[in-house]
Amino acid sequence: MATSYNSMLHQYQQASASAVFTASPHKLIEMCLAGALERIAIARGAIARGDSAEKARRISASVAIVEHLRVSLDKAAGGELAANLDRLYDYIVRRLAQANAGNDASLLDEVAELLGQIKSGWDSLASHEVRAVTTRALGAAA
Repeated sequence: MATSYNSMLHQYQQASASAVFTASPHKLIEMCLAGALERIAIARGAIARGDSAEKARRISASVAIVEHLRVSLDKAAGGELAANLDRLYDYIVRRLAQANAGNDASLLDEVAELLGQIKSGWDSLASHEVRAVTTRALGAAA
């Protein structure tokens, strides 16, 4: 059974790596936001179980993802939006540190809500872009 599990885990890891290598920049940001949210949810469960080590690992991973998103901002091209996101990401990282230090699941809920709103907006942007490209393609084909 262990061999089967290891084989399935290996296949999953290969598929995940493949998805990253073939993803558009927009999709990579979607994946980062989803990954941060997933890790926050796991950290919340770890707090409920009293598993401090797991909580710390998952919050640390969330911080790394948010910091990656933050340093990836193009502040010159992004203007006010990029500046606002920079401040929001900074706030999120500080709240994650406070949640970790205080075992405070409510702070994780706050951060998850903020990241969820960013992800929702980002997902909506993708939907609009896909519709626009599809409409242009169908219009050109008609």
